[in-house]
Amino acid sequence: MEAPIEIQLNVREQRFYDQIRSRVRAPSPGTVSDIRDLLLAFPDLVMLLFRLMRDERVPIGQRALALLGLGYVLSPIDVLPTFLFGPLGVLDDLIVVAATLSRLINYVHPDVVRSHWSGQGDVLEVIRRVAEWSERNVSGRIRAMIGV
Repeated sequence: MEAPIEIQLNVREQRFYDQIRSRVRAPSPGTVSDIRDLLLAFPDLVMLLFRLMRDERVPIGQRALALLGLGYVLSPIDVLPTFLFGPLGVLDDLIVVAATLSRLINYVHPDVVRSHWSGQGDVLEVIRRVAEWSERNVSGRIRAMIGV
């Protein structure tokens, strides 16, 4: 097992995004996650993907995968366009980011992933929750629609 990697930031070194993120209210402990919680985690997951793409400790193939995931998020072409579906238009982006991160974390040391996490809670747990939600609510409905 690899030794844990520790990165400590003092107040002056805290990232701009982290300063903004610290102002968002955390969900109450012990409550069940719903779509609203997952959508609130979306900017944190996108920022994580961006930071991992830039980290040289991440294998080049996984950095390319992160770039593709970010490309989809930034693309004006979506399966669910935000201008038509409002906040629900972010769901396809959330699913792509979660799928990309689910694949990426299999090839990157967990401490590297955690060092880039600005959100609340354990990043690996957040990724697992989003992936489970999308599997349960999206993949299940698509399978039901096509009769598989």
